[in-house]
This record gives sequence, C-alpha cells and structure tokens, in this order.
Amino acid sequence: MSTPQIPVVVLAGFLGAGKTTLLNHLLRSARGTRIGVMVNDFGSIEIDAMTVAGQVGSTVSLGNGCLCCAVDAGELDAYLEKLTRPEARLDVIVIEASGLAEPQELVRMVLASESPRTVYGGLVEVVDAAEFDAVRARHPETDRHLAMADLVVVNKADRVTADERDRVHAAVAGLAPRAAVVDAAHGRVDPELLFDRAARGEGQIDGQLSFDDLREDEHHAHPHAAYETVSFTADAPLHPRRLMEFLDSRPEGLYRIKGFVDFGAADPANRYAVHAVGRFLRFHPQPWPEDEERLTRLVLIGSGTDGDALGKALEGCRTAGPQDAPDAHAMWGVLRYVPRDEDLEEAE
Repeated sequence: MSTPQIPVVVLAGFLGAGKTTLLNHLLRSARGTRIGVMVNDFGSIEIDAMTVAGQVGSTVSLGNGCLCCAVDAGELDAYLEKLTRPEARLDVIVIEASGLAEPQELVRMVLASESPRTVYGGLVEVVDAAEFDAVRARHPETDRHLAMADLVVVNKADRVTADERDRVHAAVAGLAPRAAVVDAAHGRVDPELLFDRAARGEGQIDGQLSFDDLREDEHHAHPHAAYETVSFTADAPLHPRRLMEFLDSRPEGLYRIKGFVDFGAADPANRYAVHAVGRFLRFHPQPWPEDEERLTRLVLIGSGTDGDALGKALEGCRTAGPQDAPDAHAMWGVLRYVPRDEDLEEAE
C-alpha cells in the first residue's frame, strides 16, 4: 500500500495581486479540511505571516528573504517533514510565495523534495486584472511565470469593465497555454479547484480554523470563479495505452484529474490511484480493497473545457472484451509515472 501523500500547492504572484486574500478565503471556506501554510515573506516584518497565523494553527513562517533564495531543498524538506507528521492530520499544504519569489525555483524545490508524504499540487499564479498591463511592463518575467502555471487566477475582476476583463483573461490565457484560467473577485475561488475537501468521520475534530464558529455569517454563498467538473465511471477496464494517449494530449484548461483506474488483465492485483495537476501526473498502485467492485472512477476539473468531449474521449479508453485485453507491456507508459519506491515495491 502506498503512503498517503499530501498535495503541496505553490501560490505565487507579484506584490498586490491578492495572494494572501485568496489564501485567507481558502482557509475560511475549507471547513473540515486541514490546511498547513508556509508563509514566505520578504523583509523583516512578516505582515502576511501575522495575517495568516491568526487564523490557522499549523502555520510555518519562513523569514530571511525569499524561500527560493534563502532555503534550499534540504531545508524545505525539514519544514515539510514537520507539517506532514501524521499527528498533524493535514490534507493539503500551501506555500504562499513572496511577491518577489521565483516560482520556477519554488516548484523545483517541491518536486525535488525527498519527503515521501508529499506530492506536487500545482503552481497557482495570481494576477491583478486592474494592474495587469502595468505589472507586466514593470516585471517582464511575468510572461515566463504565467507559462509555467497550472492554474491562473485573474483576481480583482470586479474592478474592471467586462470588456477589459475579457481582454485580460484572453491575454493571460495566451501566455499560459497549459493552465486553466479563472476570473475571481476578492480571491474567491472554490477550494475544489486546488484541493479535495476532506470528509471527517463522526467524532473527528475539524479544528482547522479558530474562528470558524465566530464567523458563521461569512460562510454564506459567494460568487466563485467558474469551473467545470466531469465525472466518469466505467465497469470495463481501461486500456493503459489509450488512457496514456488521452492524458498526454489532455486539453488546455483541464487542471486536475483524480480517482482510481482499473487496468484489468494488465495488472489484476492493483487499482491505480491517479493524481494529475496541470502537466504533472502520478499513478499509485494499490491492492484492490476486499469486496470492492472493480470500477474506474475519475473526476476531471477544469475551466473552459468541453465536458462532453472529455467524456467521449474517456469512453474510447474502455477495453472492448477479451480480444482487446491489454498485456503487461501495455503498462510501460503508466509505470513511467509511478514513483520509484513504489516501482521497487511492486517488483519485490
């Protein structure tokens, strides 16, 4: 059985884009989901850290400059080790980067982490709709940052006209061809875009936010950034080669894929948990639970995607009877995305 992994989301964007506002919204909205926060501040007075620290009990504040400059991968592992201890019972970790941080380096650190309990959860880039052109002129590296993003939040969309919002959205989408792009006001994006909401059993303590019960009035419905969810279930095994063709060519705007896959005769002992965010992809083989029906169940989340086309493409991945059953060699493409330690465990 693979070790449960906690997604690590990198939240980036230039100063004033609204990263802390978005993070605070996630903390207020994700009732029942335990969020660990690493706040990376630039300067000696950690205002952002203090803002967040008053709201979540498992905040780790990193001072002394940008995380990407002051903390190497080994040090990041130490912080991740602290936040991923089983007793913390965290469901997701968010690294809020300094407005002067280099997202590429932050992502590299997360991917290079040796922590067995974490998995990359994507790069979320926040931009200011009202100041987009000015920020881009002042920071030419904006284009490079957007090109790396898995999800772009065009924040403060309520501060511009509809035509201006559409223009900025189109410009961002052109600069971020791999990413889902969503508009938002006051950082209000649905947490489901970034991470799964945890389902706590009876008697378990949520305990995420100290002010949950004090701000019930703030949990009324807010307009969220629009996104689409597609659910897919198949009672026939999927062919690994055809599924990999689908995953390798997944369309722009498809941000997350999660669920379990049955590959049938190609690996009858295991179901494969799949985790995809942006271009990042991982499979985790797990023995089939006793008495569980062998089904493929997937959920796809994105923005601007064609749900019918996605469902039709996945239907084409079904096997069509014994004559279409895959052999073990068909799994090679899938196994490229199985973490190395699990590869070794499977071989034993």
